[in-house]
Amino acid sequence: MGCCDKDPGFLASLGTAFEMAAVEKVEEQLASLRIAKRSAPSEEPAYLLDIDLSRPAQSENSRFVAVSCSNKSIRVYNRETLHFLREYSSHPGVLSGVRFARACDNAVFSACSDGTVKCWDVRSATQKPVQVFSGYPSNVFISFDINCSDLIICAGTEKVEQDTFLVFWDARGITDCASSAKEPLGVYSESHNDDITKICFHPVEPNLVVSGSTDGLVNVFDINKDNEDDALISTCNSDSSVSFIGWSGRDYKQVYCLTHDEGFCWWDTAQLDTEEPITLLRVLDVRDSVCAENQNLHYMVGGLYHEKAEKLFLIGGTSTGNIHLISCGTDGLSLVGTLGGGHSTTVRSFCWNLADESLLTGGEDAQLLLWKPRAVERSLTKKASLKIASSVQKRVRVHNSSLKSRKK
Repeated sequence: MGCCDKDPGFLASLGTAFEMAAVEKVEEQLASLRIAKRSAPSEEPAYLLDIDLSRPAQSENSRFVAVSCSNKSIRVYNRETLHFLREYSSHPGVLSGVRFARACDNAVFSACSDGTVKCWDVRSATQKPVQVFSGYPSNVFISFDINCSDLIICAGTEKVEQDTFLVFWDARGITDCASSAKEPLGVYSESHNDDITKICFHPVEPNLVVSGSTDGLVNVFDINKDNEDDALISTCNSDSSVSFIGWSGRDYKQVYCLTHDEGFCWWDTAQLDTEEPITLLRVLDVRDSVCAENQNLHYMVGGLYHEKAEKLFLIGGTSTGNIHLISCGTDGLSLVGTLGGGHSTTVRSFCWNLADESLLTGGEDAQLLLWKPRAVERSLTKKASLKIASSVQKRVRVHNSSLKSRKK
């Protein structure tokens, strides 16, 4: 064989070797995460329920971290130092998540059980939102997201009587319409029949959104379509109550979910128009599937897709605050590493920053922690173990569902 001849089999095996090496490197980085910073104790301790990072402009580092808390407040921190900046506490109901706009890193959104989504300017200490997106009178929002172009907001409701809705708004002009309330563009009302617990827009396709519910269904929509029936691209059935959903895979053509009974489902929507099965993996209980002896796993928190390694990872934990990082493959799940010495009790939230391979975590001990590869915490004293009482309530009802999937 000449020096310029190419053996397809050799090239394929070489490519596979490079991919495996990349994955191994990422797994090593994840396992090497150590505490770099921790937030100072708050005067009013609360569970940290959701975390988001501001999106950096071009090559700049993100500046802010926003956290939604069980005391109905949003706290904003400096991203690099975790120094507390300000708090927004004028929420009459329970908060359901926090999200920064992509193009404007000072605009942060929150959804509330009072039937509103609010936008806040984190540069301002005023307790008045710059924009309020109002739902319909009976709406109780328990999930929401904003799409990657910052044009559309979608919120999911709790079931009221027989109604559950995905409510949509036009998010344009958020910084120009202070004190005005925006009415919805419309709703989807036929695709779920119970609480809509999670909503997640596609990372790069602004028209695609996935929703999950206690009815067990995970629905993918193309909101550019004229009506709900046409918009519904696929329905996958988790056979349980959905607690977390996300996108994964090359070009983000896969969706996955975790369930309230710690199950995991993973589907490939690229196979919808083929004869191939769309289910990549289904695990009834991740706790039984992953951890070996002396490595307890009590609950799952969520998942993250690592773009560089093209690899999906799950995050779970123990009641004593250890965090387990779990690698996902079509052949099953495996434990990558365990992060200890940080939280003292259940971890509720996390946010992954691909730019510097760092991880933010928040828990029932009221601590916000920043983890970086091979970091060394400079603080001489660690925060004492803190288990706090919280007013937060589990707002979902787990049902046994025998609903059939529309797409198998």
